[in-house]
Amino acid sequence: MLRRHALTDQKWAAIEPLLPGRAGGPGPVAADNRLFVDAVIWIAKTGAPWRDLPERFGNWNSAWRRYDRWCKTGVWERLNVVLGDPDLEELQLDSTVVRAHQHAAGARRPKKKASPPSTPPSAAAAAGTARNCTRP
Repeated sequence: MLRRHALTDQKWAAIEPLLPGRAGGPGPVAADNRLFVDAVIWIAKTGAPWRDLPERFGNWNSAWRRYDRWCKTGVWERLNVVLGDPDLEELQLDSTVVRAHQHAAGARRPKKKASPPSTPPSAAAAAGTARNCTRP
């Protein structure tokens, strides 16, 4: 039975020759490229962080490091041309932390200072008139 986010046999056959880590290729032979590609598709489609990668895919940190290596070498661009999956057309996986000012997170604002008591308008007018008056 095919899992929800797993590659079909037809798609796997199309991309397998494009993947690094094959027998006879340069570098070490990968343990299981298909399982790894399924893991990346699972992350991409669920939006989960790498640390939440299910154990059936192996160690999350190893998968992330391998994903990062494949990004740098352009493997994902080649696979996207072959697969053309519209769900992954503009996929961006990132682990960046964006720092924000404390007030952007809803911190309490300082209380406003109490304004001085205001003088009633009639008293202010009377005081102004009395000040401006000259004594006879």
